[in-house]
Amino acid sequence: MTKLIIDGKEIDVPAEYTLLQACEAAGAEIPRFCYHERLSIAGNCRMCLVEVKGGPKPVASCAWGVRDCRPGPKGEPPEISTRSPMVKKAREGVMEFLLINHPLDCPICDQGGECDLQDQAMGYGVDTSRFAENKRAVEDKYLGALVKTSMNRCIQCTRCVRFSAEICGAPEMGATGRGEDMEITTYLEHALTSELQGNLVDICPVGALTSKPYAFAARPWELGKTQSVDVMDGVGSAIRVDSRGREVMRILPRLNEAVNEEWISDKTRHVVDGLRTQRLDRPYIRANGKLRAATWQEAFAAIAAKAGRIDGKRIGAIAGDLAAVEEMFALKELLAKCGSANLAVQGADAFDAKAGRASYIFNPTIAGIDQADALLIIGSNPRVEAAVLNARIRKRWRTGQLNIGVIGARADLTYDYDYLGAGADSLGELAGGKGAFADVLRSAKHPIVLVGSSVAGRHDGAAALALAAKLALDLGAVKDGWNGFAVLQDTASRVGALDIGFAPGVGGLTAAQMMTFGTLDVLFLLGADEIKVPDDTFVVYIGTHGDRGAHRADVILPGAAYTEKSGIYVNTEGRVQIAGRAAFPPGEAREDWAIIRALSETLGKKLPYDSLGALRAAIFKVVPHLMRVDQIEAGNPADLKTLAGKGGSVEKGPFRSTVEDFYLTNPIARASAVMAECSRLASGRLLTAAE
Repeated sequence: MTKLIIDGKEIDVPAEYTLLQACEAAGAEIPRFCYHERLSIAGNCRMCLVEVKGGPKPVASCAWGVRDCRPGPKGEPPEISTRSPMVKKAREGVMEFLLINHPLDCPICDQGGECDLQDQAMGYGVDTSRFAENKRAVEDKYLGALVKTSMNRCIQCTRCVRFSAEICGAPEMGATGRGEDMEITTYLEHALTSELQGNLVDICPVGALTSKPYAFAARPWELGKTQSVDVMDGVGSAIRVDSRGREVMRILPRLNEAVNEEWISDKTRHVVDGLRTQRLDRPYIRANGKLRAATWQEAFAAIAAKAGRIDGKRIGAIAGDLAAVEEMFALKELLAKCGSANLAVQGADAFDAKAGRASYIFNPTIAGIDQADALLIIGSNPRVEAAVLNARIRKRWRTGQLNIGVIGARADLTYDYDYLGAGADSLGELAGGKGAFADVLRSAKHPIVLVGSSVAGRHDGAAALALAAKLALDLGAVKDGWNGFAVLQDTASRVGALDIGFAPGVGGLTAAQMMTFGTLDVLFLLGADEIKVPDDTFVVYIGTHGDRGAHRADVILPGAAYTEKSGIYVNTEGRVQIAGRAAFPPGEAREDWAIIRALSETLGKKLPYDSLGALRAAIFKVVPHLMRVDQIEAGNPADLKTLAGKGGSVEKGPFRSTVEDFYLTNPIARASAVMAECSRLASGRLLTAAE
């Protein structure tokens, strides 16, 4: 530790701190534009100037290290001033220079009201300018469907350049020209390719980069702000949903160091317009081959007429990717009262809920990636399955302390890796201890074996999972104090479903078995849209959008989207999270659990809860760890030995990610025009690359 005196206050800080960090540790406020805690230091803007006693001029605190400060003539600690007349005059001068070319368009700028330049001009600037020269003009750049540019406002802080290169791993932005002619551009002016590009808007300290879909939509002070979690993938990123009246206007990230840090994916951020379009806002019944609008009573009566006179074992339920724990629990209880154990969640047939949590969660945790020194990726493309988690892997890889190997399809993951093969043969060889990467895993202190959920989605998924677990045990990924067996679930509902046992019970059918012709008479689809149901099955669809599931349904019951209800979700690492309600469902749509509760009464199988609180109390009684919000119930490493012991033969086919199009993975995303445009741009890039 190094001793400093900052504004007369003595403080001990680590020697590797910058002066800016030291000043903030002492409670001083340091303005900045180019400096960002998660990016490399540029020292461009000079707004963070402070005075070092004995120095002839102020210094940029972001680029000046604590260890570079000289002690006084008698060995006294270095003295730093953040509020001296020299500092005040220097900051006013810097602000005056920054505003020379900045246009006076705050009233029409989307950054207005949440702009760093506005705030710091008020706090540290002056009210007049000595410059009478004409302001320069810069042509706006095309960056794609998500980021809108107004480059007259750019102050060349280069945050966007560093973010693209360091966090995204897509170094597509840079500076051309020098001095007054300097411009930030993508050189060729093509659409940005990163799945995290929307974060450029958040880190831009002025209004040069703003959200194109949100342009001129609302002002920040008009919006209600609701803390929630993302359900577009299995990461469970912390988000803030901003709404005006009944309409969700935008989605922004919240800080959560353990999960998403301060980033969110483009799908998380820009799926908003999908919440408004193709919505189911009233019940429907299929009559003479066509769907017609109906009342709730008519819809329930149609279901009761079909389900009331058949054997409960010929009734089944499949939950979709966006289902919350509450509605899955209620549906499970309803089917149990009907005498059915035919339960499944999309893509989870290979996971055994009774085998313990360690067999289906990301055991080392997302934050644990920061400790990893070896990573084996099996049958997964984290860049499209969990873009924010992929950025975490890249962050660790950039330290030079992480060796990465991949078994599966080749892909641009934004970091270098050793390609070990495509399928089961390569996995079998590695499990047998063959190859250089087996030695890398053995010698690592904190190795991770990351298994994609697509591996479990194969016909031989259970055997492939068992082989991966055996590899993790044999090569030392599971040891005292460290469980490196990590399943990357790509949906928000899967871990919660397995936690509450929304899976085939004794004598129950899997999702694949339920899809066999003649097996079921009635099937409940709880937002399940990736299922191809046989023609002889009566389908009840509870969901939000007119997607594939609704097209096949015989009865449609309109539900609430994740922004329109309070729901429990469990992310891929087993962290319990609660999504908050920011708006209300449209028309006659209702919360999913309430629909199931009302239906149970019509069926004569009344469920014993009339409120969300009572339902959650019933859930917590059965699965106590779900009441511990933002905590992880760790899996038992011993369960992995049981999983590995299951064995089985693995087919020779290659492992492939189930996510074919990052932007169109669920009903909300498929209803979004913004996501459709992003998908079009991405497919165009792939075609160009193929040519």
